[in-house]
Amino acid sequence: MERVLITGGAGYIGSVLVGELLRAGYAVRVLDNFLFGQTSLLEWVHDERLRIVRGDARDANLLRELARDADAVIPLACLTGAPLCDRDPAAAQTVILDALDSLLGLLGREQRVLYPTTNSGYGIGQQGIHCDEQSPLRPVSLYGRLKVEAERRILARGHGVTFRLATAFGVSPRMRLDLLVNDFTWRAVTDRFVVLFEAHNKRNFIHVRDIARAFLHGLSHYDAMSGEAYNVGLDDANLSKLELCEVIRREVPEFVWFEAAVGEDPDKRNYIVSNEKIGRAGFKPQMSLQQGIAELVRGFPVLRQGHFSNV
Repeated sequence: MERVLITGGAGYIGSVLVGELLRAGYAVRVLDNFLFGQTSLLEWVHDERLRIVRGDARDANLLRELARDADAVIPLACLTGAPLCDRDPAAAQTVILDALDSLLGLLGREQRVLYPTTNSGYGIGQQGIHCDEQSPLRPVSLYGRLKVEAERRILARGHGVTFRLATAFGVSPRMRLDLLVNDFTWRAVTDRFVVLFEAHNKRNFIHVRDIARAFLHGLSHYDAMSGEAYNVGLDDANLSKLELCEVIRREVPEFVWFEAAVGEDPDKRNYIVSNEKIGRAGFKPQMSLQQGIAELVRGFPVLRQGHFSNV
């Protein structure tokens, strides 16, 4: 039975990925500091193949113990998103880069590493031209710069797989409402309107369960994929905020939006992305943007506002 260590495994992605790994037959160790007080892994504690450790991904002694017999490592521990990194730049540096350096220094050549970076590293792309894995990386936020550097260090190791994730959406046991699709859909359901800043800026999207599936695909096709970065997103979801609102309105017909005459979005990203490379590697997403929005609408009666963000 293969053993997978996930740092930050109780977060938005990890809380989905842990279940998928267990269902696929892996033994899973999770290291997480449970920063947000989440209970998102309780569904899986009945499974004897799961071990959960409360601790800090920067604790080198703890990492040494947990990584010793891991066949594969997925370092999800992160201060995720530009606002959270801007709030505490020093912590962002130590969690994203310093902890990764410690972990890589403990791993042998035979231990597989799969890392989530972000396609926000493309920053501001050229109009009408898709960013692929050969496009220049020009991140516009501290978060983007740290993740781009983390990817460089992974690939400099000589083997490893990095996933340049599109903006995630969808329901997770550790829910987040501060992600663009989740946020706009929440506003559509609760307020029936949203005010848009820089409404024509585009980005790419991917469902959180498809992110988890991408990691499983990387584990099972590691030798063929190793040493490379892969964009992970929906080919038909390179959308502006205006276009996203139009998709949401198919599920919430009362939804309206207004473009702000003044002001700006602090997130300056604006690009479209090609996901052809990971398609050639055999991976295809299963959840469409429309399906994910419908899922969110069905799930929102469970939630209360104010408890489901990173900032």
